Amino acid sequence: MRYRTLLVTTPGLAMILSLAACGDEQSSGKPADRPSGATSVQPSTAPADHLTIQVRASAEAPAKTWTLNCAPPGGDHPKAGAACAELAKAKQPFKPVPKDQMCTQIYGGPEIATVKGTWRGQKIDTRFTRKDGCQLHRWTSVGALFGDVPKVR
Repeated sequence: MRYRTLLVTTPGLAMILSLAACGDEQSSGKPADRPSGATSVQPSTAPADHLTIQVRASAEAPAKTWTLNCAPPGGDHPKAGAACAELAKAKQPFKPVPKDQMCTQIYGGPEIATVKGTWRGQKIDTRFTRKDGCQLHRWTSVGALFGDVPKVR
């Protein structure tokens, strides 16, 4: 009987302790440094989303360059609204492929794109290619950002 009690109470006690560790010290949901009368709306001090996109049909081809601003969509990007919407949906649109990532050897084409600027307060300076399956997936996840890729000449 004593062992059954231990078998039942030990997992229950572990669950209670782990749930007690969740959350923060203040149950009101207010950070400790915010006065009780302050509102949660703060003026935006983060730099605006502004990107410069350069797309080449190949390494030797001339570049086509656009600027893109989001919130509100603008710049000289031909499809600014679609590009901003696609970027907003992507979890980490500019995260590079990890060096130890295994990728299929599916060649998507010679296109190359560089993106520089600021996105959600983070500095961006990255390159996109279509040389393997991982890079191709990365390219297509934000494809609207690159507009109509210039044709190889």
